[in-house]
Amino acid sequence: MLVHLAIHHYATIEHLDLELQRGMSVITGETGAGKSIMVDALGLALGDRADSSAVRPGSERAEILASFELGQLPEAVQWLAEHDLQREALCILRRVITAEGRSRAYINGIPCPQTDLKSLGSLLIDIHSQHEHQSLLKTDTHRRLLDEYCGAQALAEQVRHSAQQWQQLGRQLEQLQRSVEAQQARQQLLHYQHEELEQLALIEGEVEQLEQEHRQLADAGQLLGACRQVLDLCVDNEAGNVRSALMSSLHKLSSLSNRPKMLEEAFNLLSSAQIQVDEAASELQRFIDHFNLDPEHQQRLESRLNALYSLARKHRVPPTELPALQQRLAAELDSASGQGERMADLEQQREALATRYRQHASALSQQRQQAAQGLASAVEREIHRLGMPNGRLDVQLMPLEGDQPHPQGQEQVSFLVSANPGQPLRPLAKVASGGELSRISLAIQVITAQTSSIPTLIFDEVDVGIGGPTAEVVGQLLRRLGERGQVLTVTHLPQVAAQGHQHLYVHKASDAHETRTCIRHLETQQRVKEVARMLGGTRLTEESLAHAQAMLEAAQG
Repeated sequence: MLVHLAIHHYATIEHLDLELQRGMSVITGETGAGKSIMVDALGLALGDRADSSAVRPGSERAEILASFELGQLPEAVQWLAEHDLQREALCILRRVITAEGRSRAYINGIPCPQTDLKSLGSLLIDIHSQHEHQSLLKTDTHRRLLDEYCGAQALAEQVRHSAQQWQQLGRQLEQLQRSVEAQQARQQLLHYQHEELEQLALIEGEVEQLEQEHRQLADAGQLLGACRQVLDLCVDNEAGNVRSALMSSLHKLSSLSNRPKMLEEAFNLLSSAQIQVDEAASELQRFIDHFNLDPEHQQRLESRLNALYSLARKHRVPPTELPALQQRLAAELDSASGQGERMADLEQQREALATRYRQHASALSQQRQQAAQGLASAVEREIHRLGMPNGRLDVQLMPLEGDQPHPQGQEQVSFLVSANPGQPLRPLAKVASGGELSRISLAIQVITAQTSSIPTLIFDEVDVGIGGPTAEVVGQLLRRLGERGQVLTVTHLPQVAAQGHQHLYVHKASDAHETRTCIRHLETQQRVKEVARMLGGTRLTEESLAHAQAMLEAAQG
């Protein structure tokens, strides 16, 4: 509920602080006083577009601040929580418009986009005027009102949630499908590359071993020649070799009859040297005997190395990393196959959601069908009371095409109306007469107010073109709405003004330099005078005052 409205430097308003209450508050004043100016300013706080013309001449900026109690507005509380804008006490909407035309919006003191004000504002207040009937012109509102009328809000929320989850899973599946399709060519390449590596039968450390053997084969002639020369110097040279020299030296020392002990160490070293020369000669001979100079073996070795080098160049990795590459390719192939399993799991979840959606949507459709005629008949009765005896309203349920889950259910809800005999039923938004549209909208609000989630309704001169007994009926209907929530009504009819629980009077105060719009609460006797003025003009008579007194007493009684 709107509890406080502060307006500063807006249009002809200099400063205005207004405390508002539950029930029906009527706003009256002379023509041109600016009765609708408060409604226009409130519209800015609710996210309407603004420009520099909104700023009072001579001021740097205009500021509008609207405070709401949210005790009976769970949807608004949830919206604030989802946007991390909640607070413990009031919800405060603030709008600032500069003289240069710039605009800033705030929710609970936190800057926000203008669209956020509009989104939240649509949950707080519904404004109806001769030219702007906001939510009642939207089929989304028709569906919401029908669901509230038949008490299906919780079921409608389940339908919406199931459909949104189904759509979200669908987007995930599409994204995954695109990823899978993009990887199909990659998978084919992976299979081909992995098979190439498997066919090579790679062995860890094989490249290093083959490269070492290849280097040995490349230097085979020089290597064998050197080994033979060393072997010849050690043992094979008949003209003289190291072994013969050592043996001769040992023989000479051992033939000494009185060999000093000081020569024992030299004798032992020579004996050890002979043994080591014999062992070295054996190793050299073994290497020469086992060295493979088979040309076919060398060709096989070079062919193997060429295959390894070629595949390494193809994958742009060192040859020694080919085994690790094979493992990575195998892991990537396993990962790709896991995406297919993920897709199957998502499809199964999506089918389960679709089944749940169909169950809830079918139940919701049944409740809507059962309540549609009752709502239409109730609204028609109010339309007839409002001076449209031939007015008709039909709540149309049009099945949506396709079988995919939709957040609003299996059908679109539309209010179709006919104001006069012979006119076909048409969408509410296409009603030509502003007065007819106002009365039809009022009748709809009267019927749905007890279940509507929006507690504050504003009617800006919806009674234009209405008079006589119909005006009194309009006032009674608005008062009934006010008894269930909060209604602010800008009116020029005394029959409507008399029905208000509270009365706000708009007037202009002027001096030699400027004009200001002012609003004040009227007490009982002030109300009598204002209603009398609305009945008979500025010249008050005893008859007009008595008539006004009687109207107020009848309304309040």
